[in-house]
Formats: sequence, C-alpha cells, structure tokens
Amino acid sequence: MGAFKAYDIRGIYNKDFNKETAYKVGYFLPQLLPCDFVVVGRDVRLTSDEIHDNLCKGINDRGVDVWDIGLATTPMVYFATVYLKAGASVQITASHNPKEYNGMKISRAAAIPVGGESGLKELEKLCAEGVVKPVAPEKRGKIIKKDIHEAYLNFQKQFLPDLSGINISVDGSNGMSNLYIKELFGDHAKYINDVMDGTFPAHEPNPLEEENCAQIKAAVLKNKSDVGVIYDGDADRVMFIDDRGRFLQPDYITAVIGAYYLEKEKGSVLVDIRTSRSTSEYLMKKGATEVFTWKVGHAFAKMKIREEHCIFGGELAGHYYFRDFYNCDSGILASLLVLQTVAKLKKEGKTLGQLLDEIIVYANSGEVNFKLEQKDEAMKALFDEYSKKNPVKVLDFDGYRVEFPTWWFNVRKSNTEPYLRLVVEAKTQEELKKHFSELEAIIKKFK
Repeated sequence: MGAFKAYDIRGIYNKDFNKETAYKVGYFLPQLLPCDFVVVGRDVRLTSDEIHDNLCKGINDRGVDVWDIGLATTPMVYFATVYLKAGASVQITASHNPKEYNGMKISRAAAIPVGGESGLKELEKLCAEGVVKPVAPEKRGKIIKKDIHEAYLNFQKQFLPDLSGINISVDGSNGMSNLYIKELFGDHAKYINDVMDGTFPAHEPNPLEEENCAQIKAAVLKNKSDVGVIYDGDADRVMFIDDRGRFLQPDYITAVIGAYYLEKEKGSVLVDIRTSRSTSEYLMKKGATEVFTWKVGHAFAKMKIREEHCIFGGELAGHYYFRDFYNCDSGILASLLVLQTVAKLKKEGKTLGQLLDEIIVYANSGEVNFKLEQKDEAMKALFDEYSKKNPVKVLDFDGYRVEFPTWWFNVRKSNTEPYLRLVVEAKTQEELKKHFSELEAIIKKFK
C-alpha cells in the first residue's frame, strides 16, 4: 500500500490506491479512533466524489455516522473537527499534487494529526490484514449533512485587517481557497483562477514551484498591487509575491508572521530543518525566546508546537501553524496576517519588498530536487564527506543539516515524492555557488 505516507494517505488514484482502499480506511478508522461520528470533507478533484462515497460506505458499514461538510479546504476540516467536537475527521485531498493524485488527511479529536508514527501505520496494517464484517443493516451508520461554511467564515474574519488602503492580487489556483477568498477580500482584490476546477487548467496547484506563480507575478505588476497571494490546491499553504513581482521564499514569511506575533507576546517559534538563518536571526532580533528547529511535515510540526508551547510555527513549504487555530496550518489565515503587516507597512510608507530586503541577509538556493534511485547512498556520501570538515553543528532528525560558520546545507528525502531535496545557504552568492556545485557533483554520482 504505497499511498500510506509519513503525514497522510496520498498517491496516484487507481495506481497507488483505489476505492477499495478508501472503503477499508473508512471501515477501520473507527477501530483506530473510536468515535460516534467522523467528519468528512473533500476537495474538488475529479476522483474525490468516488473516494468520498466509498470512504463513507466503509464508515457506515462499521455502524458509525458520517457528518459530511461537503466541499472544503483542509483547514476547514480541522476547524470542523474541533467545532463539531468530532473524535475523527478525514479530508479527501492530494493538496498541491497534480490532478491525477488524490489522498486523505486524517485527524483525531482536537484536530491532532494522524501520521505514520501516530496511527497511520497501524491503519495501513488493518487495511492490509483486517477482516471486514459489516454490521447488520439496521445498525448501519448514516450520512448527515453539516453546513459549517458561515461558522468558519466568521472565525477567519477575526483576523481580517482593514484592507481599504491596499491593493491585492489573488490566485486561487482553481482550488479550495475559492470557497472563501471573495467573501473575505471583496473588491479590495483582483482575482485569477477563481473558479474551483479539479483539472487545474491554469497551472498545477503547487505555488512552491515558481513556474506556477507566473500568472500571479504578472498580475501583481499589471495591477500595481502591494502584494500577490497564491494558494495551493487545498488551501493549507500559501505563497506571496512582493510589490516588485518577486516570489518570496516561504521561510522568509515565517519571519514576517513571527514578528507579528512577537510584537504582541514574547515566546518561542518553530521552524523546519530547511529554514534560512535570515529567518531565525530576524526572529531572535524581534524578541523570540527561542527558535526551535524540527522535522518537515504537518504531523510532526503540530505535535512539536504543542510540546514546546510555541506561539507560532512555519515551514519552507508554505505551511504556517497557529496557536490561535488549534496549532493547525491555514493558508488563508496566514494570508490575513501577512495582509495586516502589508497594511501597516503602507501606512508607514514602506513596502513588503523593503521589509524582505531587511530580513534576507544570506544567499539561499531554495529547495532543489534531484530525482535519484540511490537516495540513501547519496545522503550518506554527503554526510561522510562534510562531517569530517569540522562543522559547528549537525542535525540528523530529518535527513542532515550540516552547519559551518558562514554556510550550511540540508539534504533530505521527500516523504511524499521520489526526490532527494537539497537546500544550501551561504554568506555570499559566490560562496553559495561554490558549495552548491560541490554538493551537486556528489549527488549526481548516484543517479
């Protein structure tokens, strides 16, 4: 069952998993998470309805009700889990992946994620080996429709700033953010790809790939916008374009949102192992008591934020985690807080681009993907080579982050795609280029 990943169930539908898998996930989920009902939402992908019908049939055959919230952003399902006091929830989505993919994100009570180390492996085993015995017809569960659109809209409006002074361009990526963005931003924004369409006709719903941001960059310049906002397919992630049409690496936005919170309250901030020193140093300058570095992925981040009592957390992939939102990630909530900063900057006569120029003090490669067969061997070769060069710090809990006084690199395997991922950062562009070339040469020996 190759679709069971570290954070969720995901893969190419009818190749990595199918409707039988969806049924079994539904049937065995109440055994993993005993509950009276399961909240279910879904994205607009063309296969989501079939997955939904079979997932719900499995849940009902176990004698458990489904509370169906219909089309939903992933954060909307997290909200519903808490708002409806559910013991379990499932969002049917493949997030930012291409149209042929689909999947399921599972949470337990209080919107706590179910990942590989927190129940997903057990669920995979049940789906592979468990025996299905549907309850008697009179004991079958029911599907009960629940409309929480207004409740979640009102929750988000708490964070909505006065937008009257700023000009916004928004790309909904034909995804689930279009359920809410017009109700939140109204006439203050100009919209593209603002119709939900599971074929994603404009571009893949992954704004971390900069080529998918070409339209929103052009829109920002054409509209003379103060900021551009682009969401991924299920709206749990968001990226930003500054007033110059420049794509802003998401870990730098962690510094922007972190500073927003640190103005209100001192505390610790969580970042992932790929995060720029520019971000960590800026957060410390703004009063963070500590910047915790941790594993990549929502299932890991949400638990660590709880453990360390962080006021906020952010990842290079554009996930931002909010204590105000059950430690969960939300692209729309992140965008509302960035817009608060943009509105404040404009009143001061500053731009988002100028703020980012203050934050970014290192040259950074961004995350570069290498499609490799021998990922483990490549990682070991890099570690063996650089661990003997007297690094000042080595982190080894999600691949390796090896740090030197003026530069560092992180190499790790993707948990959801067939890639080895590399990030390199240095004090100067010349130093970055030198070290990146050396690392790349080692990696390419294992193609």
